[in-house]
Amino acid sequence: MNRLWVLLGIVFLAVLPLMSGEYFVNLGSQILIAVIFASSLNLLVGYAGLTSLGHATYMGLSAYISAWLSIKMGLDHTITAPAALLLTTLIGMVFGWIALRATGLGFLMLTLALSQIVWGLGYRWVSVTNGDNGLSGLTRPHPFGIDLDISNNFYWFALIITCACIYAISVLIRSPFGASIRGTRDQARRMSALGYNVWAIRWTTFVIASFLGAVAGLLYVYFHKYIHPSVMAITVSAEALLCVIAGGSGTLAGPLLGALVVVVLKNYASAYVERWNMLLGLVFLFIVIFMPAGLVSAVDVWKKRFGSGSKA
Repeated sequence: MNRLWVLLGIVFLAVLPLMSGEYFVNLGSQILIAVIFASSLNLLVGYAGLTSLGHATYMGLSAYISAWLSIKMGLDHTITAPAALLLTTLIGMVFGWIALRATGLGFLMLTLALSQIVWGLGYRWVSVTNGDNGLSGLTRPHPFGIDLDISNNFYWFALIITCACIYAISVLIRSPFGASIRGTRDQARRMSALGYNVWAIRWTTFVIASFLGAVAGLLYVYFHKYIHPSVMAITVSAEALLCVIAGGSGTLAGPLLGALVVVVLKNYASAYVERWNMLLGLVFLFIVIFMPAGLVSAVDVWKKRFGSGSKA
């Protein structure tokens, strides 16, 4: 039954551009990018128990590397995309090696410190990043001759990438390695006593999360055709963390629901409320107080009531 609902959901999302205007199609593309980004962070926060405040670094680095290689070097997207993913993942390996020297609050502070270094370089390294002006004049790729400058085409492209990422995450967390990730979250000492290398498991998870964050960065720069250092700011990492916690950490559907709520509120509330961040904070406070397990818990309750009602 769950597979049927997932399939119906994918079909609905696929036909959505045919039933809505360009604004909603572009909004949908932004939500899909946020879903990938939040899901990548959920690997760390929800499954590995490692709260990070520097995850925006990998989205920003991937976007900047791709943009710089395209503008400054004149390289094609078939080269810039793999290069951005590879280099960002390598940086994630180094940052993970540094940050995982600590756990808990120490890990959070190290990820924050590393992200602030990269964010500062984004503003100060003007010869590479163009500083506060950012990098503009970018183009979208044309995979298999498909013009992604058309909003519907880009939406479907982002949907395919999102589905692939979510499927890969689901396979990962259901695998023996996924069980070991959850084991390091729940009983790190016991896992170590059983012979598991807890540090290596966490580091591998960190690297995978960095790679998925880089995928979100590529889609981000393709969508906006512009990149600014603010993408790597702590507020972006905090928004992703909000998506995970509000939706339900440690679940596949949680980041999807969280990203939907945050992006929709961000786009609509900012048009009517000057201090829309306050409204976002109030919504988050409401979820934490009344739905500690996130929006997924409310959906589960609804499903149980609906199911019991249909049986009756």
